[in-house]
Amino acid sequence: MIKDFAAGVGLLGQGLRIVTTDRSMLKRGAIPVLLASVILFGGLAMLATNLDAIVTWATPFADDWATVWRRGVRIAAGLVTAVAAVAVSLLVFSGLTLAVGGPFYESIAEDVEDKVLGGVPSAERIGWSRAAWIGLRDTVLLVLRALVWAIALLVLGFIPVLGQTVVPVLAVAIGAWLLAVELTAIPFVRRGHDLRTRRSTLRKSRAMTLGFAVPVYLVCLIPLAAVVIFPAAMAAGTILAHRLLGRP
Repeated sequence: MIKDFAAGVGLLGQGLRIVTTDRSMLKRGAIPVLLASVILFGGLAMLATNLDAIVTWATPFADDWATVWRRGVRIAAGLVTAVAAVAVSLLVFSGLTLAVGGPFYESIAEDVEDKVLGGVPSAERIGWSRAAWIGLRDTVLLVLRALVWAIALLVLGFIPVLGQTVVPVLAVAIGAWLLAVELTAIPFVRRGHDLRTRRSTLRKSRAMTLGFAVPVYLVCLIPLAAVVIFPAAMAAGTILAHRLLGRP
């Protein structure tokens, strides 16, 4: 498992080398990221500003508790709410980026497969409208799944110690997994595979998928870092899909 996780990290490193060597890929991938980043960080800034009020509103049962217990519960709730909101926001961010920049990222996937991986002779042409529709549809489905997990993690977050240690790590893993499902969409769709096939294929190499996706997830939390890491992640996701599916 550790070896596969490290291999996934290596795929991201390979994707980073590809887009920094071919600056045209980096430029193509950066344009949609800049547009989506404004929305992402604007939403997170609003959440940070109103987090105390949201947590207080969501935990009225703790109003009459002793100060120590009330504060502990609300700190736990605030932490889990923030982590869950970040997870959902990153999914919306990646989905919006892929929808807006569909032609850019399809061209990156094509270049990686044609120039680096030897090509995919039977690959389909997706087109902007289809890529946008697939991106929006998959984003809605994955965000709904993320919200279900967010509710479960919110409940677990009230458990002392577990809520402040295991739950945030689990939230990052889940968010990274869903992000990987989005980032590998184009190479799977080019081969005619749907979302269900994509998820089941990635699940067979879960450690490698997380090794690729967890660093992407964490780096995207740094303002403007996504400008570089997202095109690299698209290249790495293409390599991952190519490895898992094999050549047609």
